[in-house]
Amino acid sequence: MTTFVPKEVQAGLDRARRASLKKASRLRLSVDGETHPVLQMWKTGFSMDADTAPRLRGYVDLYDGAIHLFQCLIVASEPEGDEMRYEFKRLTAVSTAPALDFERAVDAPIGLIEKLT
Repeated sequence: MTTFVPKEVQAGLDRARRASLKKASRLRLSVDGETHPVLQMWKTGFSMDADTAPRLRGYVDLYDGAIHLFQCLIVASEPEGDEMRYEFKRLTAVSTAPALDFERAVDAPIGLIEKLT
């Protein structure tokens, strides 16, 4: 028994898979004031829709909805099917607090309470 699928059916399945990836992913890439949807992300890179993906290279920001996740240095890798794949050269997590230049003691006071008289 063979598993032959007509070209029209395969094209429809591919479109449905791509649409579900777009709908499920909240990841967005921001570069030069423009945002682009990210279909998938893995440890060493991510992919975007090949039809709308620009040839990116350099620093970009990666968001999950409105939350800024990473600052990335990327390079366009290769198109694979209907997706354009990008690889991270550097991936830096964005911190919500400023960096400390000293070690904070575990039992350090959180604030100063003055005695009022």
